[in-house]
Amino acid sequence: MSTVLGSRRADRGEAAAPATAAPRGITRWQRFKRDRVLVLMTLPALALLVVFNYVPLLGNVVAFEDYDVYGGGITGSEFVGFDNFAAVFNDDQFWAAVANTLSITGIQLLLFFPVPIALALLLNSVMSGRVRTAVQSILYLPHFFSWVLVITVFQQMLGGAGLIAQLLRRHGIQGFDLMTDPALFKFLITAQAIWKDAGWGVIIFLAALSSVSPELYEAAAADGAGRWRRIWHVSLPALRPVIALLLVLRVGDSLTVGFEQILLQRDAVGVGVSEVLDTYVWFRGIRSGDFSYAAAAGLVKGVFSFLMVVLANRVARRLGEEGVYSR
Repeated sequence: MSTVLGSRRADRGEAAAPATAAPRGITRWQRFKRDRVLVLMTLPALALLVVFNYVPLLGNVVAFEDYDVYGGGITGSEFVGFDNFAAVFNDDQFWAAVANTLSITGIQLLLFFPVPIALALLLNSVMSGRVRTAVQSILYLPHFFSWVLVITVFQQMLGGAGLIAQLLRRHGIQGFDLMTDPALFKFLITAQAIWKDAGWGVIIFLAALSSVSPELYEAAAADGAGRWRRIWHVSLPALRPVIALLLVLRVGDSLTVGFEQILLQRDAVGVGVSEVLDTYVWFRGIRSGDFSYAAAAGLVKGVFSFLMVVLANRVARRLGEEGVYSR
């Protein structure tokens, strides 16, 4: 009957009446009342973020001043414009620290970044859930170790008095000490970072692989695809968005390569190969009391990091991935 009435109305040019009225959208106040408990739960985290991340940004004004802690503070120090930035850019040690930072970042992108992906693919292919959980826990455990403990473990294994050096001396081989070799320092800190943090990345990539439907693997196997073909055509495409996101974040954080880790080993290998931007700011600015110079160097680092995030995000979107933000 309703069909007949609808057709008659259509013949007379009348619009068919909707079966049910469309629900009206809720207002922002109604949405806030509905989610007020969740909003209240996020307020402490938001307060910490504002107090410790955004309020300190106001202190960057000292980069444009001849800052005197006791003489006038932020409001009473002499404004010098871009003089501190000129001093930073004219310092050869600053550019040497930039070169060391970028070279360490490049090595870690080539050697460290693929390791969690490979381990996640390997663990995902293990059928036994108990074995997968046990291996994942072992890999994840070093993430909770401090850098002091990590470096101590490597010293006991690879140092001049370590286990390997003692075994080699028993066989007449002297002079083994990887912890004080400047030529291997960048690879050494990369190995330490892999041992400490690879397990954290494995969890992220395993979570992405868990969303892949088993029917895709079954369909690929039915088409004659072997294990490597299934990894290449099913697993890796599922990881592409996560890889792109983490790569963009890593590029943005490329000028920060581990202050505590490098500071603890700086004296053993020398300043020439171990000086990075964070240690440069610490020794040239904070430790010597030149806070204006340190703020200028830190602000330059922050601006460069922001530009690298924008560039990496644009490249990721050009390649068809989401990136960190849409615009």
